[in-house]
Amino acid sequence: MRGNSNAEYRMQNAELRKIHEEGVCEESKMRETGEAFAKINISLDIVSKMDDGYHNMLMVMQSIGLSDEITVECAPGEGISVETGLPYVPGDERNIAAKAALAFFAHTGIKGMKTSIGIRKNIPVCAGLGGGSADGACVLRMMDKMFGTGLTRNELETLGNSIGSDVPFCITGGTALAEGRGDALTDLKQMPACHIVLCKPPFSFSTPELFSLINCEKIRARPDTAGIVDAIEKGDLNGVARRMYNVFEDVLPRGKRDIEDIKYALLDNGALGAILTGTGSAVFGVYDKAADAENAYETLRTSYEDCFLCETTGAVGI
Repeated sequence: MRGNSNAEYRMQNAELRKIHEEGVCEESKMRETGEAFAKINISLDIVSKMDDGYHNMLMVMQSIGLSDEITVECAPGEGISVETGLPYVPGDERNIAAKAALAFFAHTGIKGMKTSIGIRKNIPVCAGLGGGSADGACVLRMMDKMFGTGLTRNELETLGNSIGSDVPFCITGGTALAEGRGDALTDLKQMPACHIVLCKPPFSFSTPELFSLINCEKIRARPDTAGIVDAIEKGDLNGVARRMYNVFEDVLPRGKRDIEDIKYALLDNGALGAILTGTGSAVFGVYDKAADAENAYETLRTSYEDCFLCETTGAVGI
C-alpha cells in the first residue's frame, strides 16, 4: 500500500459506482490484507491540561517495523465482527478496528455490507505501542482501497481522530511532530536509519491513572523536543537518542523495577538511548549497530517473553 496514487483506488466498474449512487452494495465478497505498524514515542512531553480535560501533548512519533497483520472481508449483509484469537481483545464494536469500519461507512454512505476483520496480533496490547490505533488506521486505508473511494490523507486522518488520538498519526506513520491531543501533526524528515529493541514486562499501566498523576507545573524533567527535531533534520542519530525522554517515567508506580532493569540492559548493550514509549509498559532502545541490537535482544528475551528486534519505517503512501 506504499506509494499508490488515489487514481488506482477509484471506482473501476458500474457495480462500485452504484455504492455511491444508491448507498447499497451488490458486489460479491471483497477482500484486502495489510499491515498495521506500531509506533514509538521518541519524546513525550505534556505541556498543559486543556479546558476540555484533555492534555496538550508535544511528541515526536515514529513508526517501526513491528506490525499486526489484518484481513478485511466485505460481502452483502449486515454487521461487523473482529477476530483476533485473543480472549482479552474485544471482537465487537468496542474494538478500534470495528469503529474504523463504522466510521468509514458513515462517512462514505456505503450500506448493506457485512464486514469481517481478522487481526493477527504481533504488537503487544497495553504497551504504549499504538497497536489498536494502528489497526484502526490500517482498516481505514484498506477499506478506502477496497471500495475505491479515493479519500484524501486529511479525510482519513479526520476519520481516525474520531476514534482515537493516535489513529491520525498511524494513517501514514513515518516520523512526525504531534501536538494537541496528538492529532495535530507535522511531518518531519525521516529519522536516521537505526535498529530498535523493544521489551514489554509482564504487566501494564493504566493510562488514565498515569495522566491523573501528571501535574504540568511540577514536571521535573522534559525532553528536548526542539533539539530532537533539529537532530532529525541533520540526520544526527546520536543527537536524537541523547535527547529522548518520556515525562510519564516520573510518575510510574513504585515497585515496578522491570522498567529500570530493561533500560539498564538496553544501555549496557550499547543503546544510544532508552525510554518508555507512550504510557508503557514497553521500553525501547535505539541502536546504530546491528550487532549491539542483536545482543540486547538476546539478553532480554531470556527474561521477558515480549521482546522484539526491528527497525524504524518510513511513511505509508496514501
